[in-house]
Parts: sequence; structure tokens; C-alpha cells
Amino acid sequence: MCGICGAVWSEPSKALDGATLDTMTDLLRHRGPDDRGTFLQHGVALGHRRLAIIDLTPSGHQPMPNEDETVWIVFNGEIYNFEPLRRELLGRGHRFRGDSDTEVLIHLYEEEQENLLQRLNGMFALAVWDVRERKLFLARDRIGKKPLFYRNEPNRLMFASEMKSILSVNGVPRDIDPSALDDYLTYQYVPHPKTIFRGISKLSPGHFALWQDGHLTVRRYWNYDWNNEDDRLTFEEWSEELRALAADAVRIRLRSDVPIGAFLSGGIDSSITAGIMQQESSQQIRTFSIGFPQKEYDETFFARQAAESFGTKHQELVVTSDIDDILPKLIWHYDEPFADSSAIPTWFLCEMTRREVTVALSGDGGDELFAGYDRYRAVRLGMAAEKIPFMLRKILAGPIRSLIPASTRQRSTLRRLKRFLEALGMEPLEQYLQWIAIFNRERRQKLYTPEFSEQISGQDSLDFLREAEQHCLRRDRVTRIALTDMLTYLPCDIMTKVDTASMSHALECRAPLLDYRIAEWAARLPIRHKIEGNRGKKILRETFRDFLPPGLEQRRKMGFGVPIDHWFRGSLRETVRDVLLDSQTIQRGFFERKFVEQLLNEHFANRFDHAYRIWALFVFEHWMRCWGSG
Repeated sequence: MCGICGAVWSEPSKALDGATLDTMTDLLRHRGPDDRGTFLQHGVALGHRRLAIIDLTPSGHQPMPNEDETVWIVFNGEIYNFEPLRRELLGRGHRFRGDSDTEVLIHLYEEEQENLLQRLNGMFALAVWDVRERKLFLARDRIGKKPLFYRNEPNRLMFASEMKSILSVNGVPRDIDPSALDDYLTYQYVPHPKTIFRGISKLSPGHFALWQDGHLTVRRYWNYDWNNEDDRLTFEEWSEELRALAADAVRIRLRSDVPIGAFLSGGIDSSITAGIMQQESSQQIRTFSIGFPQKEYDETFFARQAAESFGTKHQELVVTSDIDDILPKLIWHYDEPFADSSAIPTWFLCEMTRREVTVALSGDGGDELFAGYDRYRAVRLGMAAEKIPFMLRKILAGPIRSLIPASTRQRSTLRRLKRFLEALGMEPLEQYLQWIAIFNRERRQKLYTPEFSEQISGQDSLDFLREAEQHCLRRDRVTRIALTDMLTYLPCDIMTKVDTASMSHALECRAPLLDYRIAEWAARLPIRHKIEGNRGKKILRETFRDFLPPGLEQRRKMGFGVPIDHWFRGSLRETVRDVLLDSQTIQRGFFERKFVEQLLNEHFANRFDHAYRIWALFVFEHWMRCWGSG
């Protein structure tokens, strides 16, 4: 696991010098504290920071060339099937200097060029410089576990694992993209391929890019048919296949030359991952969990129960509010405004875990692949509600909803009911966005100043979901929504959160359930094998029942939230008011002071829970003070 950066150019005036390349590279030191390397030639610069996981010898040093130095690579990630690929390449006559997966990529590129991506099972972002062709090849893994940013300008392309590396180059502007800010306040993240800055992009998951002669081409290589549903197998046959796939996905992720452990929340996904891991390991594994003093946010009891059941060496940490210390670190490391508040416990979990191990397995992916979120049941209810006459739905969404008292608890039935009712009558995808949005369309219109609203005229944040849904239009509605989440929310939120938090502490995080074979397999699975009654993850629960401690199989999903609603009414009350109503904040011209003040007053008075909205604004203003001004 590492950090990569570099540039290619076709005009001498665009060349990077050694000092600039050193700065770009060393800004990624937290991703790779074990080694650094740079390569600078006419027309190309490559930088690398290494976190040594496999092959700890100097033979794993990067940038890495082939034998005659006509191909150079910088690579971030892990290729889990590199050993059979290595044997195949040895059989074709290739010679290896070491045992790293990076060297396999070089020789595979020599054989197959960009088609090598179809052969890989792993998480990765890579850059290959082809000296003969004067061509740069960039690629990102299918799911989007590893990030890759780039800036394409006339006669030059720059790229990096983190945007701060590109921003360090002299002359790179920091012009905020208004449409990206609107998306951020909708989704709590900036969707790919946008970034918060004009002119800098994210390479989308499952895509590669080719730069040659000053021209950039971006193409999708993961072209799986998401409309393909398989109804031929019995539940028992599906279950048998899942058991074998999951066991293999965990097994191939145990390859490491450094200590390895697992995150354990006490939920179904992390318990299955840790259970298989302990079964496949010859030694007692280490597990780690995080908790909070507020009982409704704390899962340490269940994590402890699972750890005792599996016989792991377990460690836990209870987090208390210390935003003044943690928020500046989050802002600096995430580069873009990122308002998923679970980044806080994820940060602390990774920090604690890194003290003991260098690699950790996680249970990420189970909710998206196996319909674990409560909102998928809401989609089903929405389908049922369509049988209600339209005028009655309008009454339910308006007058009836207004009679329901507002809840001041983030996880209350009343809060969910009001949110469900307000979206009745909308088309399905718009209805779904209404449920998941931090600021819905109506609130964003009230939040924005007229000047800012004018800048985003014609912008529709729903387009991000629409584009993803196009890949699975022939599926049932719940499956369409879940697959849309897998292509949008999963890489942009979950993977961004985990990669940034883990790599900030030089911790490699591996997610067996997001093995692309499991993702494609789960996509073929009929929805009746995922949701039964009011519960999701049916096939996970049934297949791995023997791994789950008593009572865990019956637990409702808790999530990885933090008590920001309590913090904003308590220790952070004055801080958040001072920051959001500060003259510097208001004078930026994005938000109406009156509406921001209304949100704060309603939340402080316990009339309404605006915690996530306040947090999104709070994070954005702190981000502006760190990154927006240069």
C-alpha cells in the first residue's frame, strides 16, 4: 500500500523539476513511510512512497522498471492473485528480481498492455510509463478502493493518490466548482469524476486513462452486465457458492509479510469476515473495535461477544468528543469537503489498529451487495404506496406529514416516517434521493444566496444517480437502487472514508466482501434471497449462521454513527455557532445567514434534528479555511 504521483508533458515549459516532484512525493509520506523513490526524465516524472507489505526487501522499491527500462511503474494497492500470474509469466520466459506484485504488473503490461486489467483481482491505482510509445497508462480498481486524482491541461497531465500532491504544483488554481459544492451538500461527498476544484478530476472506478501526444482518453474497462439476474439456482446452491467465494476472498487477503488483524464492530459483515479469518489462520488473530459513551451509538458489547465466540485477541477504544483536535486532521487528509461523520470513529479505529498491526481486514460491502440498509426496505414500502390514489398520497406527504411531531433523535421511527412521507408522489430515483440527501432540493434552494443559485443554474444532482442506474434498468427497483449505491455511494463515501482514514496512519485495509467476484455474483442474486420480510442480508445470515454468536443474527443494523446531535447541543454549541455565523463565512457568498441561523436555532432548541446538515456546513467552512483559500 503506497502513495503515487507524477506528471507527463509534451512541451518543455510544462516540465516538472526535481524539487517539485520531491514535494509532490513527500506530501504522501503518511501513505508510505517505509521508502521513497522518484524518476525524472525528459517528458515524465514519477514519485512513490512505499508501505512495505509484501516483499520487504529493496527489490520492491519504486518507481520500478522492467529489465531494459522501457517500462516504468508506480503502484498503490495489492494484487491478490499475483502468485498464479507470476507463475504464468515465468512460464512465458519472464525473469523476476523479487517477489512483489508490482513486478508482476510490469511484465503483464509487456504482454497485454491495458488488457492486463481484466486479469487482476485486487485494489489498486497505478501509473505505467511506456518509454517506447511515450504513453502514460493510468488505472483504478473496479470497486474504487484506491483513489486516483488527475489534472489534464494543455500539453501536461498530473496525477496523484491525493489531491494535495497536485495542488502543491506551482500555478495550479483552486477555483471551486459550484456544481461540486451543490453535489457535496446533497450527498455529503463530491461524486466522481468531479472534485471540489475545477480542472482536477477523479479517475472513476473501473476506468483507465491513456495520455499520449498531449491527448487524454478515459475508458471504462469493468463492463459487467448488471441486468443479468440468475434464477436457475436454489437457495441452498447459492448459499454453497457464497460460502466458497467468501472463504477464498478472505484466504487470498491473508498473504502478508507484516502483522495482520481485523476490524470487528459486532455486526454481521465484520463478524463473518473475522470468523472466516480466524478459521483460516493458524494463530489467534487480533480484532479491534471502537465505541462511544452514548449507548445508542455503542457496539462494543456485541463486538466483544463476537470476539469471545471466535477466540480472537480483542482490543477496543471508547471515543469521547475531541473535535478541536481531530477535525483539522480530517480536513487536511481528506483534501475535499467530506461530511460523513463516521470518518471520526473510522479515524480513531485505524489509529488504534495501526499500533498493533499493519494490515486490517474489514466487513465493508455487505450492505450494498446484500441489501442491508433500512432504506432498501423503504424502497419496497414506496412501491407498495404507489397503489394508494395519487391525491391521497399528496395529502399524506403534505397535511398528514405536518401533523407528525418532529423528532430530535437521529435514529427514531418518527423521523424516518416523516422523511418517508415527504417523498411520496415523486418518481422512484428522486424519491430515493429525497430520503438519502443531507440537504434536499427544497432546503438547498433556501440555503443558497441568489448569486450562488445563479451559478448552478441547470445543475441537477440527481444526474449522478441516473447515470449509474442506466447500467441496471431491467432489474427490480430495490436491486436497481442497491446496485446504484454500489456504483456511487460505495466508492465515493465508504471507500473514500476507509482509504483516507487508514492510509493517514499507514494502515492497509482489505475488504474481502468487495472481491469483484463476490460483487458480480451478488449482482446476479434474485432480491428474494437478500430481503425477507423486514430484514436484509438474508443469504448472509443463513449461510454464515454458524459464525454468528447467539442473538447477533437477529440484531438490527446499527451503523457506524457518532453522536454529533448531542455534541452540537452540548460541547460544540458555541463553537459551531461562532464558525457558521462568522462574517468571514457569510461573506463567501454561498449561504444565506438567515437560513443557517434558523437551522442552528431549531437544533439547539431541540425542535428539529439538523445535526447532519450542520455538520456538512461546519466541515465545509473548516475545509475552506484550510484548502479553499490556498
